[in-house]
Amino acid sequence: MLLHGGGSTIESTFGRILPALAAHHRVVAVELQAHGRTPDIDRPLTFEQDADDAAALLGHLGIAQADVMGFSNGGTTALQMAIRHPRLLRKLVVISALYRRDGMVDGFWDGMQKASLDVMPIPLAEAFLKVNPDRAGLQRMFDRDKARMLAFTDIDEGELRLVQAPALIVNGDADVVRTEHAVALSRLLPHGRLAILPGRHGEAVGEVTCEDDPRLRLFVSAVIDRFLEE
Repeated sequence: MLLHGGGSTIESTFGRILPALAAHHRVVAVELQAHGRTPDIDRPLTFEQDADDAAALLGHLGIAQADVMGFSNGGTTALQMAIRHPRLLRKLVVISALYRRDGMVDGFWDGMQKASLDVMPIPLAEAFLKVNPDRAGLQRMFDRDKARMLAFTDIDEGELRLVQAPALIVNGDADVVRTEHAVALSRLLPHGRLAILPGRHGEAVGEVTCEDDPRLRLFVSAVIDRFLEE
């Protein structure tokens, strides 16, 4: 199961790496509340709720257990799935994701406080409108994601220490998520593994706002395949 980043669709987060993943795995690629093809509804947007929605989808599809891979906000959702629905997870891949507010680079939270739709990366806005030509929906999605991030509180480390699924933590060495944060997360998880790769936020999976590097994508997909096959 693939869980996209904030402000994103499946294509904008995973479109470049999806063919390599699908060559060896059955892939469930879901867009969560208010994102892409999935409409918003009148309820809070939280990482916990997204985790419950993803778990409900697996149940609807009759999938008793899955490998779950999330990028950025999707990685935080994947951590909540591991905490809230542990029996559904076989293995966990968490890419450039937050579990503590101090895990972000200096200036991130100030920038988030001031963020507005007109400075949203154009490729992300275009990807949303390509699958959902509703500009009011784009604004709602942006506002929802911003509010969720600003309200984010640290995930309890005691809960993370109880996660039994093998987990691969992936981070870029020039990411908005600090390398030290990724290292700490990999050590908190009882069966955590770590991969620090060259690049900034999203480059490991070929996210649409990054310059595409096919060699890096092939390397990352091979690392993920090896981890899932161990």
